[in-house]
Amino acid sequence: MATMTLGAADLVRQRGLRQMRLVALSLLVLAAVIYVVTLHRDGAWGYVNAAAEAAMVGALADWFAVTALFRRPLGLPIPHTAIVPTRKDSLAESLEQFVTENFLSEEVVAEKMRSAEVSRRAGEWLAAGTHAERIVAEGARTIGAALPKLGDDDVTAFVRGSLLPRFVQEPLSPIAGHFLESVVDDGAHHALLDLLMVEAHDWLRDNRELLADVVGPRAPRWSPMWVDRLVVDRIHREAVAWLADVRDNQDHAARQAIDRLLRKLAVDLQNDPETMARFEAFKSRMLTHPDMGSSLTAVWDSLRTALIDAISDPSSTLQVRAVKAIQDLGGRLQTDDGLRAKVDDRAAEAVGYVIRTYGSEIVSVISDTIARWDGREAAARIELHVGRDLQFIRINGTVVGALVGLAIHTLSTFL
Repeated sequence: MATMTLGAADLVRQRGLRQMRLVALSLLVLAAVIYVVTLHRDGAWGYVNAAAEAAMVGALADWFAVTALFRRPLGLPIPHTAIVPTRKDSLAESLEQFVTENFLSEEVVAEKMRSAEVSRRAGEWLAAGTHAERIVAEGARTIGAALPKLGDDDVTAFVRGSLLPRFVQEPLSPIAGHFLESVVDDGAHHALLDLLMVEAHDWLRDNRELLADVVGPRAPRWSPMWVDRLVVDRIHREAVAWLADVRDNQDHAARQAIDRLLRKLAVDLQNDPETMARFEAFKSRMLTHPDMGSSLTAVWDSLRTALIDAISDPSSTLQVRAVKAIQDLGGRLQTDDGLRAKVDDRAAEAVGYVIRTYGSEIVSVISDTIARWDGREAAARIELHVGRDLQFIRINGTVVGALVGLAIHTLSTFL
């Protein structure tokens, strides 16, 4: 056997191979001893002698066949022997083709992915124990190590050199319109509107003097000051009351008017050429402004600082919510059949794409690995894995040869 490093499993295989070789050789020796002992003896011993003779022939023939796979029998240069060492590259290519056609096909792998219920198992794993915390902790550690390495100069160069020019060239009006339409349909803007109404009401309620400063100078010069104060007080009360009504009444006409305005704007951004042109012109002016790059860099710097602070604290709201979101996802993957089916289908499609695109490169590891092996090493490795089972061919050859020899001798005697 070629010299190679053997692991624990290989040592077990090697012992098994030696044991089965010893069994096969012992049967051959036993047949030879019986043959010599019964040679030239008549009667029933003749049948035993014929069986022993045929057993030796069968044992030697199968020994030759098994040995010829891995080396030259007795070192003799017999044609078509030592098949594995001399033809390992072609055998590797055939094995690679067999695996590609029968195992690494897109349909077989995709079906196996679906039947394996990967999404359900992933859901069980995510929801169990502290797995969600581990995922968030590892993600936070990775992001925390990567964020400080993104310098302001790199971000500014990327924003000005790639991001902003791409946004200037790309028509964003349909995207903005579709996004706004989704926001209005879902009512996602109502929370922002509620906040604006609360802040506007509180500010106007506490700043009557500012309203007087705006309205007072517009009063007629002949109007008495006490009349002006009454008018300002009335305007202030009515404005505060109106804002309170809009704030508290979700079905207020002003809220409905805002919804209609936003919905119309969303439609026009997707279909009206004039509105789309104005949006694109506004977008270009904003994105090509000299201060836009530095402003975005400043925003990124603030966001990066906030993220670093949040991910460095395991008890931060960001990490707590991330853990909760992952655990909720794990629970849904266990209970939501629709979501689980979608995830399994997407996983199968992804694996199918990988097989379709990179399958030949993946399976080429077989031929590439075997090509790097020395011929004797390849034979030794393969024999180590299948040689023990091949010894049964020698054993069966000995037994079957004995039975066939006995049958032939018996038939010859009767004839």
